[in-house]
Amino acid sequence: MAGKIVAVCTSETKGVRKHNVGRAYLRAGLGLVGDAHAGPWHRQVSLLAMESIEQMRAKGLDVGPGDFAENLTTEGLELHSLPVGTRLRIGPEVVGEVTQIGKKCHTGCAVFQQVGDCIMPRQGIFVRVLQSGYVKVGDDIEVLPDV
Repeated sequence: MAGKIVAVCTSETKGVRKHNVGRAYLRAGLGLVGDAHAGPWHRQVSLLAMESIEQMRAKGLDVGPGDFAENLTTEGLELHSLPVGTRLRIGPEVVGEVTQIGKKCHTGCAVFQQVGDCIMPRQGIFVRVLQSGYVKVGDDIEVLPDV
């Protein structure tokens, strides 16, 4: 299974919409360099499918990549159906491992307040970066075979 990266987003603070920077470095054991969520924990990089964002648009919300505070917006993969432990090749260099499907939104989440709903708790996923490298808009993202 494979898809594409349609946005690479970052923000300096947590819980806010992120902005597409087009290209970024993902460091093993840390996440997206320069992003507020980067750190030595299990939710280093967040991913959300464009198909999920389209579901929100169908409800009349004016939203797009980065509006749900995701780092990587993808297209062509049903991310929330991937089991924890799934390894992903992200671009030509990066390898990540799915660590969590969805999340509980914290009280007062700025994204929910700005957008009126948040699909990340239901369809977003989180990965830990196993192998460093650059990722950019247009790169492939693929599910790697089980080891």
